[in-house]
Amino acid sequence: MEQKELKRDLKNRHVQLIAIGGTIGTGLFLGSGASISKAGPSILLVYLIVGTAVFFVMRSLGELLLSNSGYQSFTDFATDYIGPWAGYVTGWTYWFCWIMTAMADVIAVGVYVRYWFDIPQWIPSLIAIILLLLLNLLTVKLFGELEFWFALIKVITILALIAIGLFMLVIGFETDNGVVSLSNIWNYGGWFPNGLTGFLFAFQMVVFAFVGVELVGVAAAETSNPEKNIPSAINKIPLRILLFYVGAIFVILCITPWTELSAANSPFVQVFSLAGIPVASGIINFVVLTSAASAGNSGLFSTSRMMYNLSKNKQGPKILSTLNKNFVPGNALIVSSIVLSIGAFLSYIIPETAFSVVTTISAICFIWVWSIILISHILYMKKHPDLHQKSKFKAPFAPFINYVILAFFATVLIIMLISEETRTAVIFTPIWFILLFITYALFKNH
Repeated sequence: MEQKELKRDLKNRHVQLIAIGGTIGTGLFLGSGASISKAGPSILLVYLIVGTAVFFVMRSLGELLLSNSGYQSFTDFATDYIGPWAGYVTGWTYWFCWIMTAMADVIAVGVYVRYWFDIPQWIPSLIAIILLLLLNLLTVKLFGELEFWFALIKVITILALIAIGLFMLVIGFETDNGVVSLSNIWNYGGWFPNGLTGFLFAFQMVVFAFVGVELVGVAAAETSNPEKNIPSAINKIPLRILLFYVGAIFVILCITPWTELSAANSPFVQVFSLAGIPVASGIINFVVLTSAASAGNSGLFSTSRMMYNLSKNKQGPKILSTLNKNFVPGNALIVSSIVLSIGAFLSYIIPETAFSVVTTISAICFIWVWSIILISHILYMKKHPDLHQKSKFKAPFAPFINYVILAFFATVLIIMLISEETRTAVIFTPIWFILLFITYALFKNH
């Protein structure tokens, strides 16, 4: 009987918007308030540093994926260049990353819906999981369409924010907190108002803000023209970082002194309120709702594909490697959804601490995944210098830049260990990796 394969039904516009959707999420809309309160105006530098590091990771990922048409995700080349254990640990860690991230997003959907309807939080969360599961079970093309529109809403919102902010800046608009001015950036304690400590402690949430940018790599297995679409999507990442992150935060800091922004609230809500839009809070609530749904949608997509690839490579239960009549991994989608609903329930029980812990664990695990991509690229260059020379999409400054970014990631982990807010998650996350090495040994023996 002929083995079904994943369909390459994602078009260029799908991949481009999936890449955008991966770089705009809960970390920016909700987490930016906490980041600004820690770093002040120097948060702009934090976004630039992390964004630059992530771009070089993506260039390494792009070259590796295009070096072998058989590669469907980074677990494939991690297995080839580092070893089967690396493919196993990285694959399941990536699944865990997205499950943890999607937990926070699904809980957020419940919170946002309660803005309009006074119903128990778990109901809209559960409805969101069921709807996303049903949509993902149909076709990959439908996933692409869904993510296209989700991402479009986010893009329009941020572009509207930047346009309104620049208009207010040009006319010298006066808000309750003073005149909109460039001087608002440095007038309240300078660029580093909380010193080096505040600047460094902002890195955790900013790293979390970038999680998912590598989703374009997971989607590579299902693009109709990866040689054209993958480089195009990756090369546009720097522009997106400058526009969507640095541009949006820059405008926010011009409109409102950073000292007026609450760490607990989205700065986007406050800025639209200052712009004089009466229904601003409702508009932003709708946007963050679609943003959370989008992130949950991406999470379900990526976790199911990772499960499918792992089981196909005999690193997971065989039942997860079957495709349904629509050529999507149905069993893997159902298992991910069940785990996601259990996690959402647990997050609902401990809402005060769940989000902080979940986002930190997610950031740590994504640092592992990004590091494996960089290490694989270093080994690829050593073992196949001929392939690197022939590559039409060479990673710039490699392998030197790979070592620099690996050192940077190690520094971020040390910062997380020092920070009281993130220390607990850093201490407990290694338990996940210990469990993976134990289960890998069992699978290897079988």
